[in-house]
Amino acid sequence: MVQDNLMLEGLSRQTAGTEPQFDKSTRGLKRVTKDDVTVVLPVLNEENGVVAVIDEVLQNGYRNILVVDGYSTDNTAQAARQKGVVVVTQHGRGKAGAIKTAVELVSTPYILVMDGDFTYDAADIVRFLNHARRYDEIVGSRQVKNISRLHRLGNGALSGVFNVLFGTTFSDVCSGMYLLRSKAVKHLTLRTKGFSIEVELLAQMSVQGSVTEVPITYRERIGEAKLVTWVHGVDIMKTVLELARLYNPVFLFSVTAASAAIPGFGIMLWVVWLWITGHDHIFHSAWALAGGMLLLLASQAFIIGTVALLLKRSELRIERIVRSEVEGDPL
Repeated sequence: MVQDNLMLEGLSRQTAGTEPQFDKSTRGLKRVTKDDVTVVLPVLNEENGVVAVIDEVLQNGYRNILVVDGYSTDNTAQAARQKGVVVVTQHGRGKAGAIKTAVELVSTPYILVMDGDFTYDAADIVRFLNHARRYDEIVGSRQVKNISRLHRLGNGALSGVFNVLFGTTFSDVCSGMYLLRSKAVKHLTLRTKGFSIEVELLAQMSVQGSVTEVPITYRERIGEAKLVTWVHGVDIMKTVLELARLYNPVFLFSVTAASAAIPGFGIMLWVVWLWITGHDHIFHSAWALAGGMLLLLASQAFIIGTVALLLKRSELRIERIVRSEVEGDPL
């Protein structure tokens, strides 16, 4: 443990000797280098995959690697230590506990999270660094060819609901490879557990910061899968709805009320059909009134939701301008 602590301290000192580099696309600001990022590998019984991942990360020139072990029962931790990287044991439960542990320990300006099962390619990290100066979080959008149809369907549903509730356009909200600005993520309050951590990070960053996505490759994993499709899928969906209630409640309730348009249209169509076919029904007017009231409620809810979304985006824009003036970060 003493050796690990010394190596952890070294994560913040390894960038001291790097010379400033400049990139015209970032308005003359110091370019993000490979030494500015710590690659975090949350692992649990990944003995076979973690060594291959570490080798690939090192081969691509990234020296700051932190392995966060979730109390593996195999030789995952020992195998990682033999590669000369920092290995720590997480506190808290599940993958969320690993991410929280990493956020507390990392001192480099950026954190790159990727799974230790070899599904993600370390060569794609540079895609994140190319845009890191402008965003608080960058999500890797995975290729779908190595994702099962069931997982593809579930991920599409989760991404769609997330985009509706948070006003975003992400294609892969459950991606396990993403870049975080350390300064931004340390101010977040993370409540969720397990695999829901990705959507919570993205939700809070979408509300409080700036986010984008880049395309990445996705390979077949080494070892057994930890994610149970239906169990974790339902859990993540519940998390998305809870996060929307916490961070965008007006829009969530407006969308919920706007769903009244579905029965409203159904009732009105039924009444019109009865009238066209000449059926004499004593409750025609009452049903028409009920359908009209539901449509009116839905239209008002839609207007309120749209206004709430516009106000939220204006608020975020103002926050980014203020932060750029105070911290000197680019917009």
